[in-house]
Amino acid sequence: MAEEPKKKKDFWDKAAIVLHPLGGLLTAFAVAYVGMTGSQLLERRQSLDTNARLYSEIMSRREEAESSLRKDMFVSIISTFLRPGADDLGAKVLNLELLAYNFHDSLNLKPLFLEIQRQLLRSGDAARAGYLERIRRVAREITAKQLFALEGHGQSFRRSVDLEALATAGAAGLALDPETITVRRQTAEISVRVLKVDPAQEQLTVRMKVTSPDGRVQLPDSRASFTVGFYDFPVIDNTRLPGGLRCAVTLANFSVVAADLVTVCFPGEYASLKDRPYYDEVIQKLREANEEEMARVDEAAPLP
Repeated sequence: MAEEPKKKKDFWDKAAIVLHPLGGLLTAFAVAYVGMTGSQLLERRQSLDTNARLYSEIMSRREEAESSLRKDMFVSIISTFLRPGADDLGAKVLNLELLAYNFHDSLNLKPLFLEIQRQLLRSGDAARAGYLERIRRVAREITAKQLFALEGHGQSFRRSVDLEALATAGAAGLALDPETITVRRQTAEISVRVLKVDPAQEQLTVRMKVTSPDGRVQLPDSRASFTVGFYDFPVIDNTRLPGGLRCAVTLANFSVVAADLVTVCFPGEYASLKDRPYYDEVIQKLREANEEEMARVDEAAPLP
């Protein structure tokens, strides 16, 4: 039987002979590279987790130490006001300053400010005027700091009150121009009416009304009446609005002829630590977060 002629190898056959061992070598290199890269990524991830745990532990210990220091400081200061027979006005003013500067975002210090002010007004101390100026300066500084912080997350507006016109307005009070505010896609119209003035305490009694832009009342108890003075700090003394918002009216300036009011509206999470959110506000925030996450997923999904 005649032998079949051998098929002449073409270029691809020769290439296969050359590349076959090379392919195995490349595969080995690829496996080694992937393994090494994965090991590096795993080590980097473990390093990041270790650093995060270390940072969290350091911050936790720091907060515990700070909380312990603040607690001891608070107990030491507040005991001076509760001690019977304590009549050193200078020490009381100093302790009030320490309380205000360190605990203004967690305690309602207005009653203490008013009590110290009443004691100073009844006192015959030669330094009474200086003490009064000190506590008023502290209150103004704290209010200004809180307003500055809240305005970065919300919206504010200022109105002037003519006290002479208020005196002739009667029991109905003096209505100020309303303002439409928008905070986190929530819009409301804020109206403030000044009812009366207390020149001795430098306080105004105001009524705030909250409506939607079309005039529909958003809150059944939207006609909230309260007093506003230099010792009302917006982070502490504020009114809840629909959707987890807060609104506070503060006194910026006061004289015998006029007063300036600043109204600020801001998200509820920037209120004081003692102001806990309602359950419906928490549920609404979770629902909004889920809707935003679903919207991002839909935008990132490829079109069919």
